[in-house]
Amino acid sequence: MGVQQRKVAVHDLELGMFVSDLDRPWHQTPFPIQGFHIRSQDDIRALVSHCKWVMVDVAETRESKSSATAETGSVFGRRPRKMKGDREELKLPPLHIREPVAYETVTTLKKEVKTARHLLDDAELALDRYVKSVANGSPADVRPVLEITRKMVSSVVRQPDALLWLSRIRSTDDYLYRHGLNTAVWALVCGRQLGLNEGLLNHLGLGCLLSQVGKLALPAELLNQEGHFTAEDYAVYRTYVEKGLSMLESSGLSRAVLSVVQCHRERHNGSGFPEGIRGDRIPLLAKVAGIAEFFESLIAPREGGGEPMTPARAVSLLYEMRNIEFQEDLVEHFIQAIGIYPTGTLVELSDGQRGVVVSHTPDRRLWPKIMVMTDAERQPLKSAHIIDLARLNEERLHGDAITVKECLPHGTEGLDPARYDVTGGESRWGLGRLLNG
Repeated sequence: MGVQQRKVAVHDLELGMFVSDLDRPWHQTPFPIQGFHIRSQDDIRALVSHCKWVMVDVAETRESKSSATAETGSVFGRRPRKMKGDREELKLPPLHIREPVAYETVTTLKKEVKTARHLLDDAELALDRYVKSVANGSPADVRPVLEITRKMVSSVVRQPDALLWLSRIRSTDDYLYRHGLNTAVWALVCGRQLGLNEGLLNHLGLGCLLSQVGKLALPAELLNQEGHFTAEDYAVYRTYVEKGLSMLESSGLSRAVLSVVQCHRERHNGSGFPEGIRGDRIPLLAKVAGIAEFFESLIAPREGGGEPMTPARAVSLLYEMRNIEFQEDLVEHFIQAIGIYPTGTLVELSDGQRGVVVSHTPDRRLWPKIMVMTDAERQPLKSAHIIDLARLNEERLHGDAITVKECLPHGTEGLDPARYDVTGGESRWGLGRLLNG
């Protein structure tokens, strides 16, 4: 028997219910993901202000009204102190960005991909040379890594999807460097959304690139078991942050960069390491680095690491962790920056075609741009083409819209984005026009 849905008036909603549909389109609401558990009275209040009724998945309901009431009391708007067993929830005032910058996309995905195509390879080479010098105790010149960071920041500022696209389709055998580079890209995209100025973005990007340096001091066999640690293994693994900080402290790096290295594994509710600090004691740049590093760890394929999450599933998990491991409005900014279906997500469309997300539209979160790689019978296309779902569905009736049916696992047969050139093949949808939209 499948999941049953029940129509519920918003004033009758209870904590623990799973809201699967609304009485209005999701993109017309502030909810960053489609489908979520009600965790607090604030969630109910938001639903009341936007909807008259919602659909609830009966099989997804987590707890009864009596248990929710006992936990939260009867004061409207009060947040529970404990969520998900003994995982403490912590609410803080919204993030405050001093003099935020409103960035505009000033170039197309097509042009920026061409500009940035070799940037990640150069970044990995510069990072490899610097980190190995630091690990060996040799004099290390950080200037090449600084220059690469500036180029990455400039690319993300001009066009936030291009570098993200390149980082998602490139292949490299070195998980350590790939992890640091991809973390930096996710963090820069989020930092851009937050309105951080370019100076702060440079600190953030450099801190993320160097955040994994301490892992070079750990046994290789331990790193190969990441995600499957015993308690003893994990105790050793946690030392990589302090080891990395020790390696870098005499390198002349700014305090802001070092704080990212030091605090990127701290968590909002104090459950992180190495110090277990929480809330506002975690520097803002480290908070951004932390959520980016966590997201990358969920979706990154690695040898012997099991099947990674689809990016869309990882987005849903992040949303569930708001005000637990990550501050709520930071989670929402991160999701707004990367989309419900982040760049690089493999998808199947409702008409059977399969492809990969190349970018998203903030006000049409469920209708991203897709590079289609197979036809409806899953046969590979000789030349990929781009479908802009938001534009395609703009004047269609709801029942006729082409939508994302499901996200597909990494490595799904016949779906290798690297085989196609997102800047190249034309199609009857007009690739150049769609990429410029």
